[in-house]
Formats: sequence, C-alpha cells, structure tokens
Amino acid sequence: MFMLTYRVTPAIELREPLPQSDAPALLALLTANRAQYQYYLLWVAKIQTVADKQRFLTAAQLQLQWSQALNLVIVVEQRVAGMVSCDHFDDNDHSANIGYWLGRPFQGRGVMTAAVRGVCDLGFNQYHRQCLRIRVAVDNQASNAVAQRAGFDFLIQHPGGQHLLDGDHDENVYQVSAVDWLAKRHK
Repeated sequence: MFMLTYRVTPAIELREPLPQSDAPALLALLTANRAQYQYYLLWVAKIQTVADKQRFLTAAQLQLQWSQALNLVIVVEQRVAGMVSCDHFDDNDHSANIGYWLGRPFQGRGVMTAAVRGVCDLGFNQYHRQCLRIRVAVDNQASNAVAQRAGFDFLIQHPGGQHLLDGDHDENVYQVSAVDWLAKRHK
C-alpha cells in the first residue's frame, strides 16, 4: 500500500497518519495545551484518550484513501509536531479549506507556514483544487499570520463566522487560487 509522504523542507515533512504510533504523541501535544487548542478547535474536547485520537486518525486515513480530504501529520526532525488538513472538498468549484494546529514546542519557528505551503502544493498539484481557503477567528493572531505568510490573500470577514468555546466570533477568510499559487511559487 502506498503511503503519502511529502518533504516540505529538509527538516519538515507531511505524511499520512499512522494511528497506532502517532496517536500518543499527538494526544500529548494536545493535552499539554488543551485550553489553548480547545478554545479555537471545539473537536479537541472530544479527544481525551489515545483510543479517541486513533479513531480520528483512522478516519483521516480513509478520507485520504477516498480522496475526500488530506489530514496529514507534521513531522519536524523526525518528531510528530501537529497536523495540517486540506478538507471540505467542493467539487462544484474545486475548492477546499485548510486547517492546522501545532504543538507548542514547535511554534514560532516557521514550521506551520512551511506545512501550509506544503499542503497547498499537494492540494493544487495532486488533488486538482482550483482554490484553497483558510478560515480563522479574527482574534487568532498566530493563525492569521500563518495564512498571510503562506501567501494567502484576505478575501472577506464574516461576522460571527467562527464558533469558538465562548460563542461566535468574527472570521477572516483568506484564499489563494491555483493560478496565483503557481505564479508565487515560481517567482
């Protein structure tokens, strides 16, 4: 069976999840910063055990096999660091959304910007998406900065578009088209 692995930089790779071996490391990263992640990512509350994370990763593998979504593990210097996804594939306009989270020990080093660029390469080149979007709460400064550094353009702000732990917050939507992405990557 083919396993998706994509080297983004010499130190960073994106790869298909391995539920048995990745679940403990990913759960440990989530648990170490649960309050921060859970505020922005409501699904974190449902991931309490290694078995919970294994079930999620197994579902992610199936979505990958069926070309429904890319939920990839970020590996930094051979250490599991977080996840990046390209999902909500819309076959009407050939778009998808990108989401991400990164363990605190790996933050502030450009890892997520590189990972987002990598998943964009995969989304455009292997999954033939024509437009990728990142949707992020206005007050999530780190995630807004990643979208901007990764080369996405601000599209629109939706009032109340993000449902967070304490209620609805305004949402920034960023996007990049396949044409613009290829032009930016080949400058």
